[in-house]
Amino acid sequence: MRVEENVALAPLTTLGLGGSARRMVAVEAGFGAGGEGEAELAELLAECDARDEPVMVLGGGSNLVVRDGGVAGTVLRLQSAQIRVDRVDGRLRVVADAGASWDDLVAQLAGVGRGMECLAGIPGQVGAAPIQNIGAYGQEIERTLVSVRAFDRRSGEMRTLERADCRFSYRHSRFKEEPGWIVTQVTFALEADSESDPVRYPELARALGIHLGDTAPSAEVRRTVIELRRGKGMVVDADDPDSRSAGSFFVNPILDAESFAALEDRCDETPPRFEAGPMHPGRVKTSAAWLIERAGFGRGYGEAGRRVGVSRKHALALVNRGGGTARELLALASEIVDGVQARFGVRLVPEPVIVGSE
Repeated sequence: MRVEENVALAPLTTLGLGGSARRMVAVEAGFGAGGEGEAELAELLAECDARDEPVMVLGGGSNLVVRDGGVAGTVLRLQSAQIRVDRVDGRLRVVADAGASWDDLVAQLAGVGRGMECLAGIPGQVGAAPIQNIGAYGQEIERTLVSVRAFDRRSGEMRTLERADCRFSYRHSRFKEEPGWIVTQVTFALEADSESDPVRYPELARALGIHLGDTAPSAEVRRTVIELRRGKGMVVDADDPDSRSAGSFFVNPILDAESFAALEDRCDETPPRFEAGPMHPGRVKTSAAWLIERAGFGRGYGEAGRRVGVSRKHALALVNRGGGTARELLALASEIVDGVQARFGVRLVPEPVIVGSE
């Protein structure tokens, strides 16, 4: 393990703002049942528990807002990035350590496996993916995920949770409901196929030049998704100031029939409506970006004299234009939440994890 004191966290996040960590510990050994990394992690957490010290896991820093006061406890980084791919009965079995880059994993599987190609370009690490049940363009990781290996701080044991045990729903999982889980390794299963899943999003189908529901080479789908995300500032790029964000700052609202009808009554045009998925029977999903723009917070909002604002490329991303603070960013987020609530009667919920003290 490597231990450092008073480490600035802003450079380790895609937003580039926030305070410092009092202590940062990096576990560099690999994971897996009985692995050296698991033993080191268990030892570290036992020490923290004995001191009643909070522990925060930091991955790629892409879905995170660190408050300006920083983090008083221990910030943990799991740095093993091992990925193993085996072919079994026409399927690919993929085991990835928590520290592996998510986009590197998708790139490695594009063209040989089907089911992750639409998740290209999402920043961050594998360990964060099941916590958020990341998804894009009609795919979510719960479809290909087999199991999650994680340390349960409540019992002090490593556990393997099957997909059903993870209680996935839209941008949600058991790991968000129950504090104390630290994901160390994730196992996936994909069809060994060079073709993609049927494309479910009109925007992606148009960009590929295919009909909705058709397939395309998965490597081509991956490349196209990255270009679409890049056009929205959703691919981390040092040369693109609109990518200095935490990605989508709000989740798309899921409404019951009565609430969606009330939303329609408040609108001058028909609001977007999508299937909410099997975890939300009888409910519909609408677009947070659509609501934000029509509540008066269009792309580029806040450019005049503010260090934080809405991305010029996508209304769902809040950006640090340089020198901004977490306080300023969270104040802007509250302004948007209140504005959408007042205009449409829908309360937006932030997607990033917000940590630290004021």
